This record gives sequence, structure tokens and C-alpha cells, in this order.
Amino acid sequence: MRVAEAVGRALVELGVEHVFGVVGSGNFEVTEALRAAGATFVAARHECAAVCMADGYARASGRPGVASVHQGPGLTNAATGLAEAAKSRTPLLLLAGDTSAAAVRSNFRIDQDALARSVDAVPERLHSADGALEDVARAWRRAVEGRRAVLLSLPLDVQGAELPREARLPAWHRSSPPAPPAAAVRAAADLVEAAERPVLLGGRGAVLACARGSLEALGDRIGALLATSANGHGLFVGSPWSAGISGGFASPLTARLLSEADLVLAFGASLNMWTTRHGTLIGEGARVVQVDLDAGAIGAQRTVELGLVGDAAEAARALEAELEARGYAGEGFRSGALADRLAAGGWASEAFEDRSTSKTIDPRTLTIALDGLLPAERTVVVDSGHFMGWPAMYLSVPDPAGFVFNQAYQSIGLGLGAAIGAAVARPDRLTVAALGDGGAFMALAELDTAVRLGLPLLVLVYDDAAYGAEVHHFGPQGLPVDVVRFPDADLDAFGRAAGGKGVTVRGMDDLAIVEAWLEHPEGLLVVDAKVTPTVVAEWLEDAFRAH
Repeated sequence: MRVAEAVGRALVELGVEHVFGVVGSGNFEVTEALRAAGATFVAARHECAAVCMADGYARASGRPGVASVHQGPGLTNAATGLAEAAKSRTPLLLLAGDTSAAAVRSNFRIDQDALARSVDAVPERLHSADGALEDVARAWRRAVEGRRAVLLSLPLDVQGAELPREARLPAWHRSSPPAPPAAAVRAAADLVEAAERPVLLGGRGAVLACARGSLEALGDRIGALLATSANGHGLFVGSPWSAGISGGFASPLTARLLSEADLVLAFGASLNMWTTRHGTLIGEGARVVQVDLDAGAIGAQRTVELGLVGDAAEAARALEAELEARGYAGEGFRSGALADRLAAGGWASEAFEDRSTSKTIDPRTLTIALDGLLPAERTVVVDSGHFMGWPAMYLSVPDPAGFVFNQAYQSIGLGLGAAIGAAVARPDRLTVAALGDGGAFMALAELDTAVRLGLPLLVLVYDDAAYGAEVHHFGPQGLPVDVVRFPDADLDAFGRAAGGKGVTVRGMDDLAIVEAWLEHPEGLLVVDAKVTPTVVAEWLEDAFRAH
């Protein structure tokens, strides 16, 4: 058996069910081997979208994402999607062909390992036929256990070599998630006992650790308010003590409550400037405890009182057990009055002036209306751009797997690919791809992929005919913004051209077509929502303050 075939078989044996990619000569054989072994291959139109599909698939399914691309240009095309997955700590394996060792003059030759490291991904490769299966197992283990995006380079000379008859895939027994040291847990318990108004903040690390149950048990013991980073959105859905998202998307009520906390326990959250709103959501006297698998992440974004290196779920369980052993139980923030305030709070309850016109719809009005029309079982995938706060603020989600937020690298154009991957992962849910018009234009080719798959997908475009973030940031400074404005375009027509359906929405009456489609959602629907361009997102000023 050739190594390429053995690699495909080994990955299916490890559990790979879906592979997303664009096939070229460098990855053709290994991709065919994956298919022959039983994996489903989804052919994208562009390599960046293929990696985004694998990323969205991983976030929505809880299983590692896998993508396959050609060497050289196939990999450089994929680099932006790989950067997003890497910075989001998505468990993902990117298979890429690579030039043979002797092909030093190949036009495809680049330093693929260096490219991976430059975008925070982990470089791995097949080194020889003798150790090929060990190389595959190591790359897979680093992706899954390390929660990392891993590039596995597949040199053509190694792919084409014969696998030794005695070669076997090494047995892999997944190790238990690490718990923090007992001394650190005791120190955290001391801080909890001294606090009066604790907050538990769950981030993407808490989502990956499936930490909801352990965090809620800890919250019940100490009387904590529950909140999430944007990437943790949905973690505490249904809890009467959930305040929603912390940061620029926080409602006024949430922002007030968070700023009153005297102890913030962050589990798997980086505490970056977006989550803390440049530090303003953490009170001046508040003490901060940060839990993360990565020791380098603790204290990297802001000073913390105490750091615990370990898995979010294990850390929460250990801390709750320590407090139980001490006989500690606190009321903290919790009261009947607070539960009532949280139930009545949130962005949907905040009054605003509807700035819809005869030709445009206020994006807040649009999103609130869609929240009422969409089925409860939904996956909301959000691209980057000025619009991105509105779906995060106004569209509810059933759980954290129902919210895919492509913002770690802050590139526009990644959301549609991620939405397709999420739709493949969860065909039982309606997937909503929330895009800006700028990001939609960058990803138009993947409308064809969506139609070919036949999965129900609602592509919601917040269309202000501009790169809105730049308009609203630089325009008030008196700078010309004509370079970031564009003529109005019929984006819904692209949906029809791809073989799906499309509708232009300029007012509430136009949503009747969307409502009718939602009764029996089939295939692709592109909603080109002409949003009022003068409505500025609440979070934008905070976001640009960093620049």
C-alpha cells in the first residue's frame, strides 16, 4: 500500500467522517483514499472556504474539522482560514501536499512549516514511509487533545512510497483533561470566600471543555452571575442567572452588573479588550482569577490576581469540591429581584428609534423580527464587519454549538464557508449565515457549494453598500470614504444565479417571503437586506478605540 492510501485509511480509523477541500495533484490521492475508506468529501470552490467549512463543522459538531488542499498555492489560499481556526483554538487538521525533498526548484516550493507557525497553527509532516502512521497519529492527537489547528504536510515522495507491511496505526487513548494544582485551587477558594459579588465568565475554552454543568454547579454554590465572551455565547442559555455576552455586545443591564462584581472567575476566556470593553467592565477593585489550558494565555491580556492552568470543566469541579469541603455557600449576586431583572433585560427590551426609511430597514428592527420568525433550533454563523453585533445581540441561539463567531482573526469573507460547514455538521438545524455585503462578495463562489449540498441555508446579508466599519470610523474624522463605498448591487440575484432563491428586503412587508420560505426551508435563500447605512453599531466606538 502506498503511504497516501494508508494516511486516508488511518484518518477514517481515527474517526474522520467529513473532509472539506479543493483537490489538486498534491492532495488527490490522499483525498481519494479518505473517500474510499468511507469519509464524505465536500468540494469547495476556494481553499480558504474549505478550511472555514472545516472550522464551522468543528464548532457546530464538537468533532475535529478536516480539510485537504494542494501544496504551495493551495496552502497559501487557505492561510486566512487557517489563521482564524488557529487563533480560535479550533481542533482542526489541514492536510496539504508538499514538494518532494529533491524538488528544490519546484514552483510550488514554500516553507509550509513556517507558514503554519506564522498564523499560530501547529506544523506537522510525514517524515518517512516507515513512520508515516506515527506522524498521522501525532498530528491528530495534537489537534484533538491540544485543541489546535494543525497543518500536516504530505511530501509527494513520501506519499508515493510503499508503506512497510508491518506498519500499524499506533493505539491512541485520549488522556484526561488536566486539572489545576491543588494549591492554586485553594488560593482561588480563598478569594471566593472573601468575595460578595462573584461573576463566572465562560469563554471558548469553556465551550470546548463542555464545562456548562460544572460551571453552573460552582455558580450555584457561590451565588455567581453567569456571563460569556462572544465566543462562549449560548453556554448558559436557559439559566435564570445568565447575563449574556460580556464586552461590546453587553446590554446596558449586563454592563452595569459586571462592573459591580468584586471577583471575576474567567474560565477559558482570554479577557481581551473586546470581552472586557477595554477593561471598563471589570471594576477597579475587582479581583480576577483566570483559568486556561495554555499557561501563556494567563495574564497575557490583563493583570490577574491568580492563574490556574488546567481544563475549564476540571478547574470548576475542583474549586466547587474545595468550597464544599469547607462548608462554604454564598448568595452572592443572586436574589429574586435580580432574576426578574435578568428575565426582563437584554437587548430586545432596550428601546431604540427605528430609523427605517422607504428604501432601507433598520438593522435592529430587521434582526428582532427575524429572531421571531426563525425556528428555535438554529445555528447562527457570523462573519466579521460593522454588522456583526446585531445578530450576536438580537438573535437567540439554543446552545454554544448554535453560535459560530468568526472573529479571532477579524477577516471578512469567512462566514459563508463556516456556515456551510456548520450546516453539514447539523442538518437538523437551520443554519443562518449572517454576512455584510463586503464579506458576501468575497465568498460568492461558495453559494454554488451551498446549492450543490442541498442543505437549508439562509444567507442574511446586512447590505449597506460599503465597508461600514471604515465609513463610520474614518468619516467622522473628516477623511474621504468614497473608497469604501460601492454602488448598490442585487445580491439576491447571485443566490438565484447559483440555483437557489433570493429576496431583497427594504421593509417589514418584504419579510413575508422569508416567512413563507421558513415554513418549509429547502436549499439556499439569499436575503439581501438593504439596511439603513446611518445606523451605527453600539460596539463600534469601543472597538476602534484600540487603534
